[in-house]
Amino acid sequence: MVNFSGGCLCGAIRYEVSGDLVRVVNCHCDDCRRVTGSAFATNVFVKEDDLVVTLGEPKKFEHIANSGSKRIKEFCPNCGSQLFSTTLGRPITSLKVGSIDDASFIKPTINLFWSRAIPCARLSSDLINYDEMPDKK
Repeated sequence: MVNFSGGCLCGAIRYEVSGDLVRVVNCHCDDCRRVTGSAFATNVFVKEDDLVVTLGEPKKFEHIANSGSKRIKEFCPNCGSQLFSTTLGRPITSLKVGSIDDASFIKPTINLFWSRAIPCARLSSDLINYDEMPDKK
């Protein structure tokens, strides 16, 4: 079990997590690159019930992800920092690692959409690598 907190760049939104991490992945899909403005996103997945927003109210944006799933992104309406993302109908929330106050404990185990990784982002092949999204079974 882990306990940690985080928030957006301007401080208008804060959250706390208390529970087990479901998984930690580096995602190289087009959506993650665009939403972060970076080469990939490190996403920390937690159970929805383990996440509590303690300050502010994120704005929501829905879209169809590269995986084909309907995704809901939540971000600060003031500074634009993306904080959370969920897949419609699943009780799991992903957090952007950059929003965590002290992320020193985070260790990704998987690379998703490895086939789409830009060359400078192929940091480690020691992780489990999926060229696309693995089956959701």
